[in-house]
Amino acid sequence: MDITFAIKFFGALFAIMNPLAGLPIFLGMTEDVGSAVQRKIALKMTFYIVVIGVVAALAGTQVLKFFGISIHDLQVAGGLVVLGLAFSMLHGSPSSMHHGTEQEQSDFSDSDSLAFYPLAFPVMMGPGSLTTMILFAGQTKGLENWIGYFVAFGVVVLMVAVLFALGSRLSKYLTSSARVIMSRVMGLILAAIAIEMIFDGAKALLPGLAGSA
Repeated sequence: MDITFAIKFFGALFAIMNPLAGLPIFLGMTEDVGSAVQRKIALKMTFYIVVIGVVAALAGTQVLKFFGISIHDLQVAGGLVVLGLAFSMLHGSPSSMHHGTEQEQSDFSDSDSLAFYPLAFPVMMGPGSLTTMILFAGQTKGLENWIGYFVAFGVVVLMVAVLFALGSRLSKYLTSSARVIMSRVMGLILAAIAIEMIFDGAKALLPGLAGSA
């Protein structure tokens, strides 16, 4: 297993999914149900995250090729999307790409269907998360990379599942200050990753940049 690749992917995906920021949304949307139902919703959400993630990993690059989009195009465009999310996190403002617009939030339906929409998509697996999944899948070279890729993805998903399943208990210890600090740190990490995405894509699309870098 490629440890370096796995750690890099884990850091990027965990930062952009940011389950600590998603937890208050989950608790707010499930506050009228018991803890047992909350755990059921959390497990369903985890299942949907796995399905969406695996599809993005295995089919994302092929979908891009079908539309004539290269991985380098996605690096630049996706990097800009991720950078926008990072700035939102740094400024403490929720991004509508992951949390939905006000109109979409008002249309959120019953607690059972919340597991897929909006919790799995787009709160946890929004455009930024999907872009990250596809970009790193496109960088896999051989079995070791793929093992590292899915191990990292599995660890992130497991952390999300545990955090949300125990959300009502953990919320007592996660103060608003702690969540704000964590969000800012994740935003900073995400901004650095986004800039690397943009720069790597731009170098491939504009080879002259590589010589001047």
